[in-house]
Amino acid sequence: MTLALPVVGFGPRRSPPYPCPAMPVEPRTYEVRTYGCQMNVHDSERLTGLLEAAGYAAAGSGERADVVVFNTCAVRENADNKLYGNLSHLAPIKAANPGMQIAVGGCLAQKDRSTITAKAPYVDVVFGTHNIGSLPALLERARVQEEAQVEILESLEVFPSTLPTKRESAYAAWVSISVGCNNTCTFCIVPALRGKEKDRRPGEILAEIEALVGEGVSEVTLLGQNVNAYGVEFGDRHAFAKLLRACGAIEGLERVRFTSPHPAEFTDDVIEAMAETPNVMPSLHMPLQSGSDKVLKEMRRSYRSSKYLGIIDRVRAAMPDAAITTDIIVGFPGETEEDFQATLDVVAAARFSGAFTFQYSKRPGTPAATLDDQVPPDVVKHRYERLAALVNDVAWAENKRLVGRRLELMVSEGEGRKDAATHRLSGRAPDNRLVHFAADFSQVADAEVRPGDLVTVEVTYAAPHHLVADGPVLAVRRTRSGDAWEARHAAAPAGVTLGMPVVGLPASLPDAPACR
Repeated sequence: MTLALPVVGFGPRRSPPYPCPAMPVEPRTYEVRTYGCQMNVHDSERLTGLLEAAGYAAAGSGERADVVVFNTCAVRENADNKLYGNLSHLAPIKAANPGMQIAVGGCLAQKDRSTITAKAPYVDVVFGTHNIGSLPALLERARVQEEAQVEILESLEVFPSTLPTKRESAYAAWVSISVGCNNTCTFCIVPALRGKEKDRRPGEILAEIEALVGEGVSEVTLLGQNVNAYGVEFGDRHAFAKLLRACGAIEGLERVRFTSPHPAEFTDDVIEAMAETPNVMPSLHMPLQSGSDKVLKEMRRSYRSSKYLGIIDRVRAAMPDAAITTDIIVGFPGETEEDFQATLDVVAAARFSGAFTFQYSKRPGTPAATLDDQVPPDVVKHRYERLAALVNDVAWAENKRLVGRRLELMVSEGEGRKDAATHRLSGRAPDNRLVHFAADFSQVADAEVRPGDLVTVEVTYAAPHHLVADGPVLAVRRTRSGDAWEARHAAAPAGVTLGMPVVGLPASLPDAPACR
């Protein structure tokens, strides 16, 4: 699809204002820095696609970019501090390079609007969550008019899936099925920034997935702020289960995941669809937030701990090998020691394979920010440490159960930070556990594997956040995804880094939970 975007292949720093055919013009370069949830990571893929469609090129490693774009998160208080700290770091660099531009988008831009340019007057563009497609035009307008451009829309005009996208992975892809959220959780500012839920039609989603598979993608993750509420806009409460089953009919699609469902709307037809659709993976990330019914009520989470644990039991009954992860907030206003103990009890009963744990962060504009009985910071910190220790112990025990098990892994890229030193490769199991495996191909004929290929290994060691398979690789299946990865890397330089770990369970926790 051709978009009516301005061509901005030249700028004041790199070329004269009226280049001629005899004078080759270098494209302006960009860097996108991403913070927050998976939805932001996927939005950044669209931002990079838009910029490249408009004539920009990704900045090389260590190169100063002509345009720096911050795609921000507003879930936690330190998001503000991080943004303004990074902006102040760029201020002297921009002062020395007048042609440089800085743009701020995402949830924090939607929330702070014009205050960003008041605090950082050297920012050229501020855009919101509903108009990421405007970025190239806003950059050009700011350059021509030599003044900051602030454009914040209150509602979505174009579904982001229609925009150009530069995907970071050749073998795995995000697919948005909805944007926005209809829930009113008292701690969450996201519905105010992302708006009410908007659903894509099933045919559009499946067409996008089929096109991705045609390009070599073999794993997709369906995205939504409240993914299992999909269908509410067009009145089909079973739409999400139907969509999962429809994904099962797409030839060449090896793995389907989704994030993140809300427990209040998690229905048995979704469990049945997961269990009965072979390419839907046995992994589930379902936020708990608290194990205390009193706190859940104050959070307006519209479910209680017994319902949550009941869903977990039914998932495991249908898929005994399912790995379940969660989000938990510690120190919500009014949380007592008894409330916190209830959370510990649910963690022990649920046997999570991992959890993203967070200290409550007061966000202006949310109902919880005005609640009485804010928990003292030292108490919150102590509870957080106790919870993290329990989560670690439970996850480790769950991982130890897999020692000796044979797993088929999709070889991944960039997840084994110590692979070079340990002479290992890394991959994801069907349940999304990260496995580091020895590059020992003595028992297989094909010793060359690429990201996107599939290998079978036997687990020899378990750690809290990963598994290790130090025996020989037992089988290799080269895939079209591996071919796509190889073709991409043979044809083009490395793309822009999004500044966000890939989906899964990293060794260290991120600084913001997903938006749900």
